[in-house]
Amino acid sequence: MEARLRALLPGGTFSGVAAERSRRMAAVRGKGNYTTEVRARAMLVAAGFRGWCMHPTDVDGRPDFYFPLERLAIFIDGCFWHGCPRCGHVPKTNSVFWAAKIARNRARDRNVVRALRRQDIAVLRIWEHDARDPAWVHQVGAIRCAPARRGGSPRRTARSQA
Repeated sequence: MEARLRALLPGGTFSGVAAERSRRMAAVRGKGNYTTEVRARAMLVAAGFRGWCMHPTDVDGRPDFYFPLERLAIFIDGCFWHGCPRCGHVPKTNSVFWAAKIARNRARDRNVVRALRRQDIAVLRIWEHDARDPAWVHQVGAIRCAPARRGGSPRRTARSQA
């Protein structure tokens, strides 16, 4: 945990958190989440999309899916961790810490999008709750087929509206 975030906690540690809750939060990982990434991967395969890789280390932000030929990065953003306006929330326990943590995640997301756009990489960010609906896969198809993607001019960041 970062020192800036730790400073927001009383005594620099989580207190008043049940052991079971602490264990569950510690088990959360940034990738390999069955309910989101694996389902999204299955949707891409079912739609017949090929030529993508997962979590490439040579692309800023390590997108969940990256189409190198089309220069398209796709991020599936967890509603809690990225502060979804529809269903994200700040926990009541240690709320100052969590508000800062989520705000920092959102700032990092914006910085990653800017960095990718400077590299002429299109970005599609999808909320976790929208990833359940196959409509986002059509957005991927539209972006991949857009003449601007083939011609190399930059594209705007899209946020799933499903």
